[in-house]
Amino acid sequence: MSVTPRPRLAAVSAIVGVILLGLGAAACGSGSTSSSSSPAATAAAGTIGFSRVVDLSHVISPTIPLWPGDPRVVFKVVATMKKDGYYLRSFTIGEHSATHMNAPNSFVSGNTQAITSYAPEQRVVPAVVIDARTQSAASPDYQLTQQDVLDWEAKNGKIAPGSFVIMLTGWEDRWNDPKAFINQDAKGNLHFPGFAGATSKWLVTDRKIAGVGIDTHGVDPGSDTSYATNTEMANSHKIAIECMANLDQLPAKGATLVLAPLQLQNGSGSPMDIVAFVP
Repeated sequence: MSVTPRPRLAAVSAIVGVILLGLGAAACGSGSTSSSSSPAATAAAGTIGFSRVVDLSHVISPTIPLWPGDPRVVFKVVATMKKDGYYLRSFTIGEHSATHMNAPNSFVSGNTQAITSYAPEQRVVPAVVIDARTQSAASPDYQLTQQDVLDWEAKNGKIAPGSFVIMLTGWEDRWNDPKAFINQDAKGNLHFPGFAGATSKWLVTDRKIAGVGIDTHGVDPGSDTSYATNTEMANSHKIAIECMANLDQLPAKGATLVLAPLQLQNGSGSPMDIVAFVP
């Protein structure tokens, strides 16, 4: 297993190598039903060439946009240098706040697969980015269609099995305005773009994707209260990530993502860090 950087990133390669070695070692002992011969696992066991590294996670603060009804982000100082000789805080945050990954037990009744059910080899994935900013600007309720995917493939080639498909909507521009980001109308309805349920089902069954991600607060559009895409990902034990950052810094394909959700016992999801290695 090796990571091949360009010369200026030699120092980063050592860190990445440790991460991937740890992922591989943990995967060997995993009890997950996911296949270790998946494309994602192959990527983790092989070589990642990159010229730059991009952080795809938002900074967590008390002012981030929150899903209506979710708990506020709270930081509390519990130890100080003056009193205790060190500095320490506690924090409170919902499992589905900030840049976060969802788990099957959050969307399927009776499903006990928590955030800890995703084996390490599932969390190193090649990324595909479909730019839907024009459509999303025209309609906040836009839903990514199968034709959008086919149009992307006409330019970039067929989506490879094991790919993590990202919908770039441009919604990150609203991140510092929580009301605009959630975009809730007077009747309580949410308005932001997402994946059409039928598109997500086709991506899973026909393109054999690893999961989906987006820069809004839902891989489902705000208008879809059935959560069709999240339910599809949950039923097939795929990945669903919301509130991603810096997606405009990724190429249409070729980047490799390392996904790091917190391993919360029985977690319905988790805030997370995502690092992208861009060729």
